[in-house]
This record gives sequence, C-alpha cells and structure tokens, in this order.
Amino acid sequence: MRRFDTFIIIDPDQPEEQRQLILDRVQEIMGQLNGFLIRIDPWGPRKLAYPIRKKERGFYVRFDFCGTGALVNEMERFFRIDERVLKYMSVLIDAHPDLEKIREEMAKAAEEANKPAEPAAPAVIAPAAAAEAPPAAEAVPPTPPEQPAQEA
Repeated sequence: MRRFDTFIIIDPDQPEEQRQLILDRVQEIMGQLNGFLIRIDPWGPRKLAYPIRKKERGFYVRFDFCGTGALVNEMERFFRIDERVLKYMSVLIDAHPDLEKIREEMAKAAEEANKPAEPAAPAVIAPAAAAEAPPAAEAVPPTPPEQPAQEA
C-alpha cells in the first residue's frame, strides 16, 4: 500500500446532496478495493486560476488515503466519467507508509475532538487591581439649602 492525496474540484453549482453523493461513491470505491481512508478534507468553494467549463469557481475536496495503484486508477476513472467533477489530481505522498502509526494518529485526533472542553475559571480580581480601581461614588446626604442670615 502507498499513501496518496487526491484533489478534486466539483462544479460549484451542484447542491450539497450531489457533492455528498460523489464523496459517498469515493468511499464505496475505497471499500471495494481495500483502500484505507484517512481523511476527507472539504476546502469549500474557491476561485479557479483559470476558467474550467466556463466556471470561475469550484468546490475543492482533498482525500488522504492509503491504497494501491488500482484504487487510484478506479477513482480517476470515476472522476473522468462524472460530469460534476471539473478536475482531479492524485499525488503519491509516501511509498511505504506505517499504517499502525497513521491509525494511532487518527485515534488521538478523534480523542481530542471528542474531549469535552474544560470549564473556564471564574474571573477573580486581584487585590492590587482592586486597590488601583477608582473608589465608588459614596452616597452623600443632600445638604439643606442655606438660609439667609437674619439681622437683629
């Protein structure tokens, strides 16, 4: 087995359901040909460097997987046939990947993603900060109006 990255650009006018069908088909192909899917990384819509089929934008997706040349050939055959896929490219990342190490990294990443967030500590004002704060306005009783002095 070898490790590959495959990038595809999907027609941006396709609804989410159609994009999901493409991703599901790729996962199905990997299951049939004993591939090991590490990650699907949807990058989202981006501007293309040049128009493809009169489209200025495309929806980018990256597949990180381990498999054989037959798997890559079948995936690329599917991408060529499917009109929703504008472009594709497969790149060999590692000729001899360590599958156990990859599985451990995936498990660690999943564990961190599922780990509950720690509650935030309540904010406490330090005594020095409290001393520097301006004093609160004290309640001063109203003064009675002055009466003019009486002459005797």
